[in-house]
Amino acid sequence: MTTVGILTLWVSRNAGGLYDAVRLIAQALDNNSEFEVEIFGLEDEKTHQDLTGWGSVPLNAYPVRGPKFMAYSPKLVRALHAANLDLLHVHGIWAYPSIASLRWSRTEKKPYLITTHGMLDSWALQNSRWKKRLVSRLYENAHLQGATCLHALCESEARSIRAYGLQNPICVIPNGVFLPPESKPVPTQWEVPDDAKVLLYLGRLHPKKGLLNLLYAWDMALSHDWYLVIAGWDQNGHENELKMLSRKLGIQDRVIFAGPQFNTDKHASYSRANAFILPSFSEGLPMVILEAWSYGLPVLMTPHCNLPEGFQVGAAIQVEANQESIAQGLNALFLMSDNERQTLGIKGRKLVEEQFTWPKIAAEMRSVYEWILGGGSPPSSVLMI
Repeated sequence: MTTVGILTLWVSRNAGGLYDAVRLIAQALDNNSEFEVEIFGLEDEKTHQDLTGWGSVPLNAYPVRGPKFMAYSPKLVRALHAANLDLLHVHGIWAYPSIASLRWSRTEKKPYLITTHGMLDSWALQNSRWKKRLVSRLYENAHLQGATCLHALCESEARSIRAYGLQNPICVIPNGVFLPPESKPVPTQWEVPDDAKVLLYLGRLHPKKGLLNLLYAWDMALSHDWYLVIAGWDQNGHENELKMLSRKLGIQDRVIFAGPQFNTDKHASYSRANAFILPSFSEGLPMVILEAWSYGLPVLMTPHCNLPEGFQVGAAIQVEANQESIAQGLNALFLMSDNERQTLGIKGRKLVEEQFTWPKIAAEMRSVYEWILGGGSPPSSVLMI
């Protein structure tokens, strides 16, 4: 049996979108008799709370020594060496697991694959630019260049990888979702009138998500009876900035900050919403859009969300990452009939069913693993130049 190690930074909700992306692909890959999957990552204050989310996949979480932002964990390297892995799949860059991966590969003489999760996109590279330049010279460039294959979530990310100067083979395989259960609606943590319509944002509260522009656009949009629910975990105090702007604009009565949403709460939020929005400046391939479509929700998103298929099939309203364009998109949404919005959501659900379910994506990833370990012709997802 082939043993694949999946290496990530945090194995809890503190990883943001990577928590869902990594654990769900791991679970999908583990449902195969030819592969044995084992998770390696770092321990934080939320780890024990979120262990059950990994299901039956073996998980190893190691304590951090020193400042948390350095993510230094000497036990991680020793664990990788002891695991007798055939292949290592690394999710994310710019942190200590990259060093652990590089040391493991050089010692064991075995291959590794890196999923960059949008971290080489131009907007992402400009964020903490000097730190990333230093890290790239110290170890990350060597780590990236040594990968047998790099994994991009979309063609746009593959172009960003090439623009960074990397010539490795690149497999282009998207994120996915498991379709939600058909169950009775669950009450949300937040409250709006029963007959009110809800536009939902769910994700990190971070400047790159474009939420400041969204609040300005919400104020600019035509008079409406919708509520905006901003759900997610705060990063570096951005939530307070958003709340202050909401009060300044006088829109706080129709803007609800719902806090983090996981498991049943997350299901309840999607189930209660009438539409979803992600006005982001930069993404890899956002799982929240796929999740929204899986719940049959119409979506407003920017091209930076890297899901052009949504525009092509008529499942999403395109907005640019600026106030005026977002306001225009909001007005288009508000002026639609219920049937028109439902049609967008149905198209999104069909798109997910056809292209973005985890079993399909896991099969594509397994074919890449088999090619890395066995050679021969690369699968169709792999770009060699």
